[in-house]
Amino acid sequence: MRATLIYGAGDVRVEDVPDPKIQQPTDAVVRVLRSCICGSDLWPYKSRPATEQGERIGHEFLGVVEDVGSDVSGLKNGDLVVAPFVWSDNTCDFCAEGLHTSCRHGGWWAADGVDGGQGEAVRVPQAQGTLVKLPVAEDSALLPSLLTLSDVFCTGHHSAVTAGVDPRTTVTVVGDGAVGLSAVLAARRLGAERIILMGRHKDRTDLGRDFGATDVVPERGEEGIERVRELTGGDGTHTVLECVGTLPALQMSLGVVRAGGTVSRVGAPQYDDVPLGFQEFMNNITLTGGVAPARAYIDELLPDVLEGKVEPGRVFDRTVGLDDVPAGYRAMDDREALKVLIRP
Repeated sequence: MRATLIYGAGDVRVEDVPDPKIQQPTDAVVRVLRSCICGSDLWPYKSRPATEQGERIGHEFLGVVEDVGSDVSGLKNGDLVVAPFVWSDNTCDFCAEGLHTSCRHGGWWAADGVDGGQGEAVRVPQAQGTLVKLPVAEDSALLPSLLTLSDVFCTGHHSAVTAGVDPRTTVTVVGDGAVGLSAVLAARRLGAERIILMGRHKDRTDLGRDFGATDVVPERGEEGIERVRELTGGDGTHTVLECVGTLPALQMSLGVVRAGGTVSRVGAPQYDDVPLGFQEFMNNITLTGGVAPARAYIDELLPDVLEGKVEPGRVFDRTVGLDDVPAGYRAMDDREALKVLIRP
């Protein structure tokens, strides 16, 4: 079959790889209908050292079950399913606590001999705990929105939930990428009425307004902090959803949070030290967030997607075939595309 491999910074190729097969009785094989490129895929795309052997890449996909292991129940050939971006057994103590990203028997796609999501098919470990059945047809117009349950919409939701967003809280979202826009959508879904989106790409912030942003702040750094403070009577907002992962984004987040407020960071951090000092201590600022346990949220978010109450699939603004995935990476890296959908 064909799949995407990364060989180094800027070097993504689509090549022939072995067809996935059942290796453990808890496995399933899924034929991929839709996958995509994640903003976090751009970090290795920008910085990965060159190697002679490529490695699989991609962690968001949905598709059709083509084979199941002998220990898998509740799934059968022909089922349409979505896979969270971390596979898990959904039964261990961490999974029971809603922390599937720390599953005792789980792991990551495209690591330790497990297939990546950007290919024609995927072997799914712990299939019974990982895969979620979708009650739609293979040609459903909802597939893009359903695919966001694999990662990006659940990640935006995680930032809003961990920050404590509700109808009583004001919100700032830092970042107008797909996760930031998903965070806007999630905050609105949880009842927030004042949502300030910090972003400077008009096509993206326009979508953010459609998703529920009430204000847009294009300024960055101290100018951006000052502007948010002006919009909030000098106080800042109760919650800040940091959806970028860079140190300047975190510094802005800490600059616009209200005393007693919460900053939730879900952008994969590209820094080692967190600037929480005396001022943040005196203002009783809480820092939370982390990698999103998508499997814990899918059952909650799925009905709203199926009913059309939310349309997170609107973050996809470009669709490519599998052979054009390298061009999709370039488009996202050059900010010519917000998020690229892949149709193998």
